Amino acid sequence: MAPGSIIGGKQVAALKALGFDAVFDTCMSADMTIMEEASEALMRLTQKKDELPHFTSCCPGWVRFCELFYPDLMKHLSTCKSPAEMMGATVKSYYAEKKGLDPKNIVSVSIMPCTAKKGEALRKELGHDGMQDVDYVLTTRELAKLLKKKGIDFESLPDADYDSILGESTGAGRIFGATGGVAEASVRSLYYFATHQAPPDGLLEWQPVRGLTAVKEAQATVPGVGTVNVAIVNGMAAGRQILEQIRKGDLSRWQFIEFMACPGGCIGGGGQPKSQFASSEDMRKKRIAALYQEDRGAKRRSSHENTEIQTVYKEFYGAPLSERAEKYLHTSFDDKSGKIFDSETQHAANTPPKA
Repeated sequence: MAPGSIIGGKQVAALKALGFDAVFDTCMSADMTIMEEASEALMRLTQKKDELPHFTSCCPGWVRFCELFYPDLMKHLSTCKSPAEMMGATVKSYYAEKKGLDPKNIVSVSIMPCTAKKGEALRKELGHDGMQDVDYVLTTRELAKLLKKKGIDFESLPDADYDSILGESTGAGRIFGATGGVAEASVRSLYYFATHQAPPDGLLEWQPVRGLTAVKEAQATVPGVGTVNVAIVNGMAAGRQILEQIRKGDLSRWQFIEFMACPGGCIGGGGQPKSQFASSEDMRKKRIAALYQEDRGAKRRSSHENTEIQTVYKEFYGAPLSERAEKYLHTSFDDKSGKIFDSETQHAANTPPKA
């Protein structure tokens, strides 16, 4: 299928055909991530300015890079779990409670464009009550192979809907997979949390944060907060340059920095299907364009407008940054400097190379 094809409904049908009992939308938990991250960023902007600039934390490749090479800057990382992990945690708590299920009997599988999500799911910090939030991760490429192995003709499948309770998403949740999408989604809700007013149209079509440039900069004026200087970084070569500036004391140039390890963001992840098209940049542009097309066509374009999110908070989490939200939706980080081979990969360090 052509890059940029919108196939969410077919993917739900395909997963049901494979035997999954329920299929949820990670864009929904991206909205949840924004509820927490925008609240956390607003707190730092107004109360904990020593933790600025605020770094996003939804990309596990980037988080591990920071832990390995810039542990002195970890205090700037958002403590929010990634959307995949927030979904896993919510499935094994709120959803289990609503459905009368023992969470220990739930097997949570994330379908991801990202190979680093496999390592993320193993992190000891990403679990609760003796369970990992996510049990298994399949990349989109692995899913395609599985569908072929099972003889499922993906293109002929009718569209199906995500399961309710955790299936609704906004345009903000959809653009998470594009470089700049996390920052744009965050600022939309940060503006609302600070002002109790809808973000202006300019923040719904925030062009300076879009595109494939390795480092982009933008400004957002938030009444009562001031000017928020934002940087968007995709690719860790560019990330290292920005981090070196911050390490040298350049702390005031930006207040919010989005980092993504893969060029183009998650849509260019290492687990994505290989493309038959000659230009990988053209492929990424088409995928990104599809996400913004979904955003523009969405009934609700800001994460705080998600009605299922509102219900989850009313019935379970209470409010962003609450004690329960901190337990299930937030995490901590580990200084891994000098530990390229940690406990999850130590065997590799002890295996002699083959002749």
